[in-house]
This record gives sequence, structure tokens and C-alpha cells, in this order.
Amino acid sequence: MQPVKGRGSVTNQASARFNLAQRESDGDWLDARVQIDGEAPRLRTSVVELHPRTILSFNRSPDIPFDRSVNAYNGCEHGCIYCFARPSHAWHDLSPGLDFETKLFAKPQAAELLRKTLAKRGYRPAPIAMGTNTDPYQPIEAQYRITRQVLELCLETRHPVTITTKSDRVLADLDLLRELAAQNLVHVGISVTSLDPVLSQKLEPRAASPARRLAALGTLVEAGVPCHVGIAPIIPAITDSFIEGIVEAAAAKGVRSAMWILVRLPYEVAPLFREWLDAHFPERAGKVMATIQDIRGGRDNDPNFGTRMRPQGVWPDLIARRIRLAMKRHGMDQRFPPLDSSRFKAPSIGGQLSLF
Repeated sequence: MQPVKGRGSVTNQASARFNLAQRESDGDWLDARVQIDGEAPRLRTSVVELHPRTILSFNRSPDIPFDRSVNAYNGCEHGCIYCFARPSHAWHDLSPGLDFETKLFAKPQAAELLRKTLAKRGYRPAPIAMGTNTDPYQPIEAQYRITRQVLELCLETRHPVTITTKSDRVLADLDLLRELAAQNLVHVGISVTSLDPVLSQKLEPRAASPARRLAALGTLVEAGVPCHVGIAPIIPAITDSFIEGIVEAAAAKGVRSAMWILVRLPYEVAPLFREWLDAHFPERAGKVMATIQDIRGGRDNDPNFGTRMRPQGVWPDLIARRIRLAMKRHGMDQRFPPLDSSRFKAPSIGGQLSLF
């Protein structure tokens, strides 16, 4: 199988969990197809607008440090092959493979829906996480500006918010982030998986280059926005060699906080990732998967609450030690105070002021 230029997934594998139709080209036909029909048309990105009834999602997972999130988009054009959100596309009867990164969904009424939720009398504020499923600053944000509208509402209501992204497009909202930071209402994390732009182009074909992400971190630091570098995900025998370099490069930009996550391969991500390894790194595919299975109890993925974010064994212990030493060496020991939820002010609806 040959990689698709500019895309992360090698194929458009359907989801076996939902019995979606699968198509496979016949080998004899492949020999003559190009001669008869010419080259296959280039994959184009399409966007469909969704109009959900609510936008704020709540969770009770013991594995993540937030209980609510807003996802402005479904699918992500960044095309990161390891993205744990890929399986969510199967709910739309689409493939977690190429469909996930080419057939996108936008929710233009997100800020309006969030306003209605925040205005409810019984609402209690806590940080809203953005970027927990798909990237809030993927390319179509430049057109839709949904993330910006949500941040404007957070600033208006003094509601805390956290952002996770792989894009320097976050700087388009630097004015809002600066104001939110001044009131202790925002934390921003930018993920950097490697320092090799060629490797990153294979892993995350339409995300910002490592250099641009690091530059964005530096700009956020200068603006007084609390931010951390996310060394995430770490992929054994693929990206682990960059750990110390990423810490050093981020520290050079003034970043004083870091976090890390080992790669997870839930549901359809595992077979898609195996295809990617066979296409790009066939000589080490076996080693990569053997290591992943070693830290996940002998499976491609551990789906269980309480352990899914806690890989076991020598390998994660070694990674943790390396990161601690690198952070200590570069003075990266900052701990941000909890975001302020005490000054939240419920928004008005339709121009009417609240009576409460």
C-alpha cells in the first residue's frame, strides 16, 4: 500500500464495529485502471455543517483532568495517524481512515448553544476543555472562527477554558488569550511530537511544522499566556528519540511546563496505525507494535478506565525518568495555579439581563 500524498491514513478502512460497507479494488482491474481512467482524482476536503441541540459535553472519566468539553468540529484535516478521535467518525457512517481527515463537520452555532447552557440557573462553572477530540485550530477554523466565538463568550462570562492544539493558528486569537490570561482564565498546550519536519509530515501531514509550533509557544510566553509543551504522543522507536530535544527547544522559547502521553490505539486506530507503519517504517513495524503491546498488557490498546492512561512496565518508567531529568536540566518546573471559576457571570440571552 502506498501513502496518499498530504494525508495521514493509508486507506479508507471501514469500521467493523458498525458493519459499514467495505470496498476492495480487484487486483486485475488495478493493472488497467490507470491506463483506461487515468490517475485517481486528488482527495479534496469537504465540510458539512452540523446543528446539534447542545454543545457542552460532560464526562465522568477518572483518567482525564476535566469534566466538560466543547468540540467545534468533527474530523480533523491535520490527519494525525495516531489520533484517538478517529473512531468517532464511524458514528457518521464514515471511515475513521481517510474520511476522518477529508470529510469534516463544523458546528457554527457552538457559541450560541454554549451561551444557552451557561445561562441556565443551575449551571456551575469549571474549566471547559477545547481540543480534546479534534483540533480547535485545524485549517477550517480560519473560515468558521467557531473557536474564537467560544473564547469571546468565555471572556464575556469570565469562564475558564483550556486549549490543546497542534497549530500555530492559535495566535490568531492572541488578543483574546492575553485578556483571558490576565484574569487567570486560560491555559494553552501545544503538542510537539518530533523535531524532524519530514517525520512530522508523515505523522501529522497537515499540522503546523515543529518549528512553527515552538515559535507559537514562544509568542504565547511573551504575551503572558500560561502554556505548556505536550510531548504527545510518544511513539516507541519512532518519536522517543526527540524527547530531550523537545524539552530543550521549548525551554529555549521560555516554556516552563511540559506533559507527556504514550501513544494509544483505540478501536480502528490500531489497524490504521499498522498500515501506516507498513507503508513508512516496515523495517521497524514489528518492534514498534511489540513495545506498544508490552506497555498495554499484551494488547494493541488498553480501553479500561483507570488504566488506559497509565501504561505499565519498564518502558514508560524509563520515559518518565528521561523527561524528569530533561525538565530539571532546563529549569522546566512551573506549576500553574488552578483557573479561576469564582468570577463567572451568567450571560444574557437575546439581550435580556438576568434577574438572578
